Amino acid sequence: MSLIPSLFGGRRSNIFDPFSLEIWDPFKDFQPSSSLSGPQFARENSVFVNSRVDWKETPEAHVFKADLPGLRKEEVKVEVEDDRVLQISGERNVEKEDKNDTWHRVERSSGKFLRRFRLPENAKMDQIKAAMENGVLTVTVPKAEVKKPDIKAIEISG
Repeated sequence: MSLIPSLFGGRRSNIFDPFSLEIWDPFKDFQPSSSLSGPQFARENSVFVNSRVDWKETPEAHVFKADLPGLRKEEVKVEVEDDRVLQISGERNVEKEDKNDTWHRVERSSGKFLRRFRLPENAKMDQIKAAMENGVLTVTVPKAEVKKPDIKAIEISG
């Protein structure tokens, strides 16, 4: 393999040659079986697991923000388990297909999602609030005030 492009050899075909004109396609020879191909398989079996969630702590509360584009609040559940676990779950349903449609690309996810977060000791479990606006779920968990310990000075004798 030459390090200089060939001036007389025409097109180069070695993918390891830095001067090659061929672009490597890892899926060039991939042939999915007929039962696994098509947009129907991709849409029914994709999982919406990568729901992005931000968790920030302010002096007053823990605030969770989840990106859930295209979902209505009726399709999302926010629950708290006894052992201080916040659970956000839901499902994006598969879009109905028309047999006359030709799909060129299927990238949007469908299916169920579930995210769980263990809340700290200072979370007020009975005052959690959730709101959904423009595809962003905001869950606010107020914090209990940290009581400062009473310090009593002890006189040292002697």
